[in-house]
Amino acid sequence: MDSAGQDINLNSPNKGLLSDSMTDVPVDTGVAARTPAIEGLTEAEEEELRAELTKVEEEIVTLRQVLAAKERHCGELKRRLGLSTLGGLKQNLSRSWHDVQVSNAYVKTSEKLGEWNEKVTQSDLYKKTQETLSQAGQKTSAALSTVGSAISRKLGDMRNSATFKSFEDRVGTIKAKVVGDRENGSDSLPSSAGSGDKPLSDPAPF
Repeated sequence: MDSAGQDINLNSPNKGLLSDSMTDVPVDTGVAARTPAIEGLTEAEEEELRAELTKVEEEIVTLRQVLAAKERHCGELKRRLGLSTLGGLKQNLSRSWHDVQVSNAYVKTSEKLGEWNEKVTQSDLYKKTQETLSQAGQKTSAALSTVGSAISRKLGDMRNSATFKSFEDRVGTIKAKVVGDRENGSDSLPSSAGSGDKPLSDPAPF
């Protein structure tokens, strides 16, 4: 190529233009217009496949239009029946969840989790941990039962003691005197000076 015939100045508006001498090179218009055939296919087979592809694409467009019309008709029927959008959403979610449950991936995952659970529950470490927790629970229950029995026994001993019985007797005596005074028309307890009764002695210390 003649260097004088091409403008190599990157800032020039004529950059990349070939010289007039390059326009005389003959070009096969038939080769340029024809797409290279796919390897292994003849031109007839390629044309047949392209025609079938065009037909399938047209059918897809038609099916989409039919589906859109069906969806509009379905929505109109639901509206007239009073079915809410929320109900339809719940139904779609339920159906989707059912599809997930019956899918191969979900079934395989469930089976794998079941196998892992069986391996874990049958392992020695799991069994030892379960036995340890069971023994700890039994020991805790026994300790609580022992504490409860000790408290009950202590309270019983206190009630049977002489001090507690003496206190009960004195409380009963005071109660009887209060009831007797009220029956006689007096609301006050008898004093030691105005009553012939012997005054109550101070309760003995516990």
